[in-house]
Amino acid sequence: MGLREFVSDAWSWLNYKPMMTTASTGLPHRALAPAARPGWLPPDAARRLAAYKILAAYDANQAGELAVLTGNEAGCERREFGDAAAFVNTTLAHLLGRAQQIVAPGAEHAGDEEPTPEAVAAAEVQHRLRDWAEKELLPLRMQAAERKAVLLGDAVYLLAWDPEKERVRLRTLDPGFYFPVLDEDADPGDYPAKVHLAWEIPEDPTCGTKARVRRITYELGPIAAATRSTGSGRRGLVADGSGGWLLEQGDVLHPETGRIERTYPWAQRPSAVTCYLTDAEWELDDLRLGQQLDDLPLEKARVKTRADGEVLDRLDLRIDFLPIVHVTNSVSDGEHFGQSALAPVMQALDELAESDTDSARASATTGAPIIGLAGVRTEVDRVTGRPRPLAVEPGTVFQLGDGGRMDVLDTSAQLAELRARVEEVRERAAVNARLPAVSLGTADPSRVPSGYALQLSLGPLDSLIESMRLARAHKYALLLRFVQRLHQAGQAEGWPAGPTTPVRLAFGPHTPTDRGAVLEEVVRAVGAGVLSLETGVRMLQEAGYPIDDARAEIERIAAGKASGTAPRPVSPPRAGSSPASTS
Repeated sequence: MGLREFVSDAWSWLNYKPMMTTASTGLPHRALAPAARPGWLPPDAARRLAAYKILAAYDANQAGELAVLTGNEAGCERREFGDAAAFVNTTLAHLLGRAQQIVAPGAEHAGDEEPTPEAVAAAEVQHRLRDWAEKELLPLRMQAAERKAVLLGDAVYLLAWDPEKERVRLRTLDPGFYFPVLDEDADPGDYPAKVHLAWEIPEDPTCGTKARVRRITYELGPIAAATRSTGSGRRGLVADGSGGWLLEQGDVLHPETGRIERTYPWAQRPSAVTCYLTDAEWELDDLRLGQQLDDLPLEKARVKTRADGEVLDRLDLRIDFLPIVHVTNSVSDGEHFGQSALAPVMQALDELAESDTDSARASATTGAPIIGLAGVRTEVDRVTGRPRPLAVEPGTVFQLGDGGRMDVLDTSAQLAELRARVEEVRERAAVNARLPAVSLGTADPSRVPSGYALQLSLGPLDSLIESMRLARAHKYALLLRFVQRLHQAGQAEGWPAGPTTPVRLAFGPHTPTDRGAVLEEVVRAVGAGVLSLETGVRMLQEAGYPIDDARAEIERIAAGKASGTAPRPVSPPRAGSSPASTS
């Protein structure tokens, strides 16, 4: 394996691969992390970036190509048929469900006869967020980000206010660009106070540019004032009265402590913290050995300038949070980064590829068997004087002499055994990945004995999806909270100042739902007064009925009752009737 010592971290499940840790340097192979040699990359990030590249190779059926680059010449014969991508896509589909919905608790009561102000405010926020999500293509961006999270273990969202579009813009980033500055004494689950987004830009001889590294830094720090010399030309600065300092509009300076405070639109008390943005580039030739990402020489930096002329050197964003949301695929257990869905089955995927390779070789000898002939005269090559090889084609006839014979090597038994081995390994990988055959589409529905047996077989998948959604619940609530606050900070129309409304992202059901059974349950429960109409409509919505807005649906039901055109109650199906449809 090449390990000089026992390594146990978030990516130790890849230690069985020699390419992950070389004996000479202790770092991953150069083909995995070519940027691991320059000094700007933090040492603890080398294994993470190497793991990302290995996982991406498995997803793209390039694991064999990567093995050749790291010295394994036999990797060119590796047969890969998309098993890793199938596991990732299946897990992603069940994770996201059929649809995702932004829900503000209490918004369904805004249509009551006497709604509370909280219910009305929740409904307004829910409507504005759903409108923003539609404009920003949130489901599409979630699909891209969550696939990275399922495959690599991590995903990153970046939020920014766009004054031209007058709304918050949402971007998804490759987690390989994400470098948080973590405090050793802090809890790994705590939100970092400083984050770097960095990547290396290769040289371009045609444009005459050298290789360089770009670093975008978001950092929380105390609010700082500008002097009259450095603040000249900056808009929105006002004198504090002492004659020496310039403050942002609304900031308050406490002369006795030198502390500057401001009250944010979403806060009820002043804060002395703000977020600073710095965007700069460094040429790799200007970096010395030992200068890592967090301490690059500022005197050699080339600072970026925004389109409006603002220099991005510790630019005050006037928010008290980092507009970055890091999503992990697994629940944190002392680690800041998540774990890939392929982590438990990596060795099984290797075994599956090897079995597929052996099966392909055996099928070649079965379809075109090796034939031995005795007692046949072969044609001699006049140039070399050696017998020419015989070509065996359909309809070929060989004339054998006395005592001649033909022997055929039959490898069909080995081929059948190898195919059985492939199915055995695939089934074991599905079990370890907690993806039952019915979820992968490999089970025959006609062989399922009952719906209860089907439900039991989906038990591992249910626990897997619940765990993955639990790891994301707080992060998406945080993202929607940041969206509200950035709209408030940008003074967008319809986003008044005030406390942030708690909002969550609801995922759709991940398994087929018996819509008829849900409808029967809702009709009985609402009719008996056990459930409210709001809860019943929400149950129908989650079951997959085409109800876009629960509040509007309740209003239509109430209007139908008032006009006398409400539909009659649905009677429960009698024994022997056709089964309920599923979706």
